[in-house]
Amino acid sequence: MQDTAKYLVHADITAEGIVERSDVVGAVFGQTEGLLGDELDLRELQDASKVGRIDVEIDSQNGQSFGRITIATSLDQVETAILGAALETIDRVGPCRSTIEVRKIEDVRAAKRREVVERAKSLLGSAFDESMRSSRDLVEEVRESVRIEDITDYEGLPAGPRVADSDAIIVVEGRSDVLTLLQYGIKNAVAVEGTDVPDAIAKLTESKTVTTFLDGDRGGELIRRELAQVGDIDYVASAPEGRSVEDLARHEVMTALREKIPYDQLEQSDAPSEPEGDPEGDEQEPIEADAESDDTGATESTVEALGNVGDGETDGMVDASHSGTLREHTRAVIGEETGRVRLFDEEFGVIADGDAADAFDLVVEEATVPTAIVVDAELSQKLLDVAAQRGVDHVVAASMGEFVKRPTSVRIRTVDQLLAPSEA
Repeated sequence: MQDTAKYLVHADITAEGIVERSDVVGAVFGQTEGLLGDELDLRELQDASKVGRIDVEIDSQNGQSFGRITIATSLDQVETAILGAALETIDRVGPCRSTIEVRKIEDVRAAKRREVVERAKSLLGSAFDESMRSSRDLVEEVRESVRIEDITDYEGLPAGPRVADSDAIIVVEGRSDVLTLLQYGIKNAVAVEGTDVPDAIAKLTESKTVTTFLDGDRGGELIRRELAQVGDIDYVASAPEGRSVEDLARHEVMTALREKIPYDQLEQSDAPSEPEGDPEGDEQEPIEADAESDDTGATESTVEALGNVGDGETDGMVDASHSGTLREHTRAVIGEETGRVRLFDEEFGVIADGDAADAFDLVVEEATVPTAIVVDAELSQKLLDVAAQRGVDHVVAASMGEFVKRPTSVRIRTVDQLLAPSEA
């Protein structure tokens, strides 16, 4: 009956007592019998398949029953309205007084018409796309397929077809980057496929003019540094910060390659300036503490190496706008119970400062990768994870939380572990 119904009568029922579904159905048939004549008698209409089954959902609570009645009909509008009005004449269900109110009469065909319209809109927007493509689209598709088919491999690594015989090559991160450059007509790209630069690439760079074109993230920076150690780099190009080569449009790729800079020039700009004082104070070996020093806190030599700027015997109050040692900043932030967090660069100058509760967001949003973090709060797993992801070297906190995993790339200590050696 649901398949041929034109209307659905929805009614709400309330009874002063506990009744069941069978009581409601019996009341509907019993109290409407003979009320509307033989032509609109419910039993006759059901036998003629003009009225469907009477669906009743009834529930009882606190001595009262309430629910819904739904009747499907294939009658016309007038007859359906009369049937709905007849339901409202029922004033007793079983032994209980009751009230029935028709909430709405739904036109099933109108709902179907809405579905038809929505589906037609969807088909019109998508089903004819293929047939309406321009000749330019067809030409570009053929060209792209030819370029993708041109991808080869060099010593097992994804590469363009011109890598072996070209005097210059472009080193990218992965296969998708090689495909992207092939789409734009660049056929001398080769992928390193990870941060571990293969020996084949290192050897290839010795006899070619090499341009690195890597993603604008920490991974791209690590690959460039490793390639510089095991091979030769002549020029450096990179995707915009936070973006990948494979996501760049043609004009963005061409702009990045045109604006490449000599590697020697980049290396000079990245080199830190020599601080005044004893050059031995800048040696990084003391930072690489053994397992024993990790458990017992920083040794004197380690602390001195972490911040050889300023006098280590100050009173602990450091201006947030100036550099200082890690120990001084720890006294100022945690020792004074400020409830703050500070992020530091390689010179232990403050690059960001905020409430300890906002430490996670501060680390995520800071454009410069911090070298160290000092937070006057318990160190959480969430903050530790983002510090490891961003490449932070040191984290000092008021106390330690419970860690499911503890990254080995980040050295973490409490204020007591850091200050104990000098203040014992």
